[in-house]
Amino acid sequence: MQQSHKIGFAEYERKLEKRISVEKRRHHEYDKCKKIVAEIDNQLHK
Repeated sequence: MQQSHKIGFAEYERKLEKRISVEKRRHHEYDKCKKIVAEIDNQLHK
């Protein structure tokens, strides 16, 4: 948690605003990775 989001778990657990921002970032990273995987998959099946 500390390395990837620059916030400790205790602070993440304590502050709702921090938790929301971390979860938004996680969701954005997840969507980005899904797009990359889809692009690679499309290239492999051509």
